[in-house]
Parts: sequence; structure tokens; C-alpha cells
Amino acid sequence: MSKFEECMETYKAEFYKLGISYDLNLLTEVAKGCGPSIYNPDSSKISSTDKAELARVKNNFLIKKLGIADGAALDDSIAGVVDQFGSSNRNKYRAMFYYLLVKKLGKESFYA
Repeated sequence: MSKFEECMETYKAEFYKLGISYDLNLLTEVAKGCGPSIYNPDSSKISSTDKAELARVKNNFLIKKLGIADGAALDDSIAGVVDQFGSSNRNKYRAMFYYLLVKKLGKESFYA
């Protein structure tokens, strides 16, 4: 099994634990879009208590990559995804976090 397939199996298991349904094709595309960051134990997860990290998610992923205009809706979406994971959940995997943001903001067409 490749490293990428191992990561995908981890994401599937986490979504199952959280009781969140997902689109495997979209999740795969989002994970590929994350590049090598999904293989590093530190960069593969997002710390929801680190305001600077959440600002990077907003600026680098939502604004720069997806091209969404800055606004309160982005902060609300990020807060909503943190709530979906649960604030005490330490396994907020970057690919899953981005996937949930893409779904919440209706940007699936970016990965089509």
C-alpha cells in the first residue's frame, strides 16, 4: 500500500468515527492538492487553537487557492468545520479539514 493510500485509509476511518459522510473522489482530489504536507506528522494536522494556523488556512487555501473573497463567511466556515471535528479532537487532518471547507463553501467545482 502506498503512503497516499495509507493516508486515505486514515481519513476514511476518521470520517467514520465522526459519523460524517464523504465523497471519496472529492476527498482524493483535495488530498492530492495538499501535496507532501499530508505525509509529515506535523503539517498533516491543523491545530484549531493556533490562531495563526487558522489564518494561514484562510489566506493560503480559501483566498489564494480557491479564490474566495475575504469576509466573515470564511471565518464562520472555519469555525463550523472545527465544530464538526470537535474542539477536543486532536486528529484534524489537513486534507479532511480542507475537504469539509470545500463542501461547506460549495467549491466542489474547483476539483472537478
